[in-house]
Amino acid sequence: MSLLEHSPDAPSAWSGTLPVTNRYTLGLAGERFFRAFKDEGRMYGTYCQECDVTYVPATTFCERCLNELTEWVDMGTVGELVTFTLLCVNYDGSPREIPEIVGFVRFGDGGLIHRIVVEEPEDLEIGMLLEAVFKPVAEREGSILDILGFRPAL
Repeated sequence: MSLLEHSPDAPSAWSGTLPVTNRYTLGLAGERFFRAFKDEGRMYGTYCQECDVTYVPATTFCERCLNELTEWVDMGTVGELVTFTLLCVNYDGSPREIPEIVGFVRFGDGGLIHRIVVEEPEDLEIGMLLEAVFKPVAEREGSILDILGFRPAL
């Protein structure tokens, strides 16, 4: 029976809790990518020589040619602002007391979406260089939240 077919013997409703557990893993490339955040305060990408593409966040295989990616490239902590937006509404639809700026910062042929830290949105320009601001080493956990945000590079 396919996923689209419905068994006539299947219950139409379920009462109570479902005993479902799962564990999300970052994968081999993701683990190394975020460990560099935690241990070094650096960003690495994986490079495909066949396609001349650098993936950030790092991946294990090239999405274009499917080659395994074993070459890691230090991308540093400075990337290029590609686009940004001003968030004035919370997830629940209520207005934010203080608007927040979120943008896409390019590293290699990819990049990260994260907070942008500037005094005024008018201080931002597409194409400007932004630097990752990491938490203090003792507070890092190996996640995207180890980066507090991006600020204009000096």
